Amino acid sequence: MLNPRPSVAFGVQKAETHTQWLPERPCLLIVTPDVTLETIELRFPSRIEAVDEAAAAVAEFMNRLGIGDDVAFGVDMAIREAVTNAVIHGNKFDGAKVVGLKLRNTAEGFEISVHDQGSGFNPNEVPDPTTDENILKTSGRGIFFMRNFMDEVEWSADPKGGTSVRMIKKL
Repeated sequence: MLNPRPSVAFGVQKAETHTQWLPERPCLLIVTPDVTLETIELRFPSRIEAVDEAAAAVAEFMNRLGIGDDVAFGVDMAIREAVTNAVIHGNKFDGAKVVGLKLRNTAEGFEISVHDQGSGFNPNEVPDPTTDENILKTSGRGIFFMRNFMDEVEWSADPKGGTSVRMIKKL
């Protein structure tokens, strides 16, 4: 892991409690939780070990947010696929290139971005792994997993080079 750069913003929402007591009706309690936003940016060398290192960083991030195992499993699969694609297909194991990882929580969930320094690609040109001719292939399921485990997935090309995949999980 290279250059961890956490930044934290506090006080996004105030915790508020409102109660109303009416003898003929049940008590109504509304609680608006305090939300603390956190952004973490990490850089990993273009080697296969980066997959486990990135997954561990995301697991620690989700643990701090109190994310349950049911959500964490799918997010772990998505991050492993995204970083694997960045190392193998984007950076082509080039030791001079790095994989960037950005984690950010929001009031609605969290966002994960993975950036490589490769030449880019069009995710719509990747064959559908669920069609008959691709169902038995041993690779080509990463994008499918990301799209199915996360609520939003989008790719963008960086004008300076590389591709970013941004994944959002709503809670």
